[in-house]
Amino acid sequence: METVEITNRSDFALWTIQRAQEIVTIEGAAFAMAARDMNAEALTETAAALGKAISDAMLEVFDA
Repeated sequence: METVEITNRSDFALWTIQRAQEIVTIEGAAFAMAARDMNAEALTETAAALGKAISDAMLEVFDA
């Protein structure tokens, strides 16, 4: 993961939008496919992965 220097609110807003897009692209696609296939086990796993990705992104902000 690359380091980003955030010096103002505009930088922070841009970073959050980019991170959200990354998370939805990676984790959201797997979640949507599991939902489409009506696979309860895969849906549970992908939902957990999506939640973890969101939590990890939030920790990135507050740990930095």
